[in-house]
Amino acid sequence: MSMIDLSTYPAPNAIETLAYETILAEIMADTQIRFDGAGIDYDVGGLETDPVKVVDEAVAYRDLILRARVNDAIRSNLLAFATGADLDHLAAFYDASRIPGEDDERFRLRTLLIIQGRSTGGTAPRYRAVALGASLRVADAAVYRVGTSPLIEIAVTATDNDGAADPSLLALVNAAVQDEAVRMVTDTISVVAAVKTVVNVAANIWLLPEASASLLTTIGAAVKADWAAEGGLGFDLTKEWLSARLMRAGVYRVEVLTPAATIVVPPSEALALGTFTLTLAGRDR
Repeated sequence: MSMIDLSTYPAPNAIETLAYETILAEIMADTQIRFDGAGIDYDVGGLETDPVKVVDEAVAYRDLILRARVNDAIRSNLLAFATGADLDHLAAFYDASRIPGEDDERFRLRTLLIIQGRSTGGTAPRYRAVALGASLRVADAAVYRVGTSPLIEIAVTATDNDGAADPSLLALVNAAVQDEAVRMVTDTISVVAAVKTVVNVAANIWLLPEASASLLTTIGAAVKADWAAEGGLGFDLTKEWLSARLMRAGVYRVEVLTPAATIVVPPSEALALGTFTLTLAGRDR
């Protein structure tokens, strides 16, 4: 079952695109028609100080606020747009509740997985949702079988520890998915750490003339932070990605030595970045 990406959906037609000037023009045109219909010779909007135009502007502003409130009410009832307490109430319909400290995007993902997991073919989304709900330390989880084995494996990545799930986190996830209310009676589940490989990075760095050599001591941590935000399950590590992230302000050129080639991982695994050996190869403009 493929995951629905709600961010790719256009705004629904029920949400109106609002423009104050358009609303004002419509109200002024309607006012003019009413004056004409009453046989009153009056040019609405001829002057900024026209009292009729001033009233129409106030009406247009209140109409804009009212229409915006209607838009907000529509958004609060849509999973793609609901936030905060609105999202909590919407998710409760699907028996989903927010973990203390969980942000809207993570909670929205879990709710979508719970919805998908209710179908007869939705056990993988269901187990992934339960794994994410076990702890905020769970960054993601992959549910899969190896070949024709009946064993269901759930590979977990962590939000800390360079993505590697430690025994305590794996125990939390395992307890959650083994619960009798969650696990199907015919399933045998094994919870494992998704990070199986730690990649050490080595590169030659050329700095700009004015850049401090101390920059080399901070780049590694910055690249690790980028990897934590952008990497994850099934994310291949390419030399091009490393080169781009090593090119920080003050860096003139980068030559990645290790890894020597792209490291490809299956969807159920993740890589962790280990040590960074960055050598100052020179300076140039």
